[in-house]
Amino acid sequence: MSDSTEKQLDRRPIKARNLAIFQRMAAWLADRGVSANGISIAGMLAATAGSLAFAATRWEEAPVRLLWLAGAALTQCRLLANMLDGMVAVRQQKTSAIGELYNEVPDRISDAALLAGVGFAVGGNPLLGMGAGLAAVFTAYIRAMAKAAGAPQDFGGLMAKQQRMFAITVLGVYSALAPQEWQPLWQIAGESFGLASLVLAVVIVGSVGTALGRLRRAARNLRQEQP
Repeated sequence: MSDSTEKQLDRRPIKARNLAIFQRMAAWLADRGVSANGISIAGMLAATAGSLAFAATRWEEAPVRLLWLAGAALTQCRLLANMLDGMVAVRQQKTSAIGELYNEVPDRISDAALLAGVGFAVGGNPLLGMGAGLAAVFTAYIRAMAKAAGAPQDFGGLMAKQQRMFAITVLGVYSALAPQEWQPLWQIAGESFGLASLVLAVVIVGSVGTALGRLRRAARNLRQEQP
């Protein structure tokens, strides 16, 4: 996908879009009439299933390691759908205003669902999960409000969507494969916190920093545009 097409869609620049395998996948879906909006919904459903897989690791009789792997895989499926929906829309020449709703709303649900699921996972903390979900949505809110005010789209930051999803994917793979003794639990104020809690805390801090950075850059751009 060319840079001009990226600007036309006004979406996050992703280098993987230029890989032949993803180009072929997008062409295959587009040729069969699969809608970009349907792919966006599929990504949200994958994220919801991933959230349930993460949360289910807390069940005593659950196949915990398989659930961690499933959560990580479904997180990546969500990202794949997020990338393919725009590629399919361009190939079908069906970009539209309502497509932006299908792109943004399922994305926010996916962020919140996955991070909340990690909060309920083994070693997680529900409050940290909900806090991470809110912080993730806040970064997107700042981007959307800055765009509405006339600033350029800003997908930058240390804890943007790709970084958040990378963090919980690594958590899922590590928790599935690492020996139990390499997965510590810390007792703080009578509460148990594990690697999932640590990852969520990093996501919260990074997301807040990302949101503030986007806000600062938006304010600078808007001031420069004033006569």
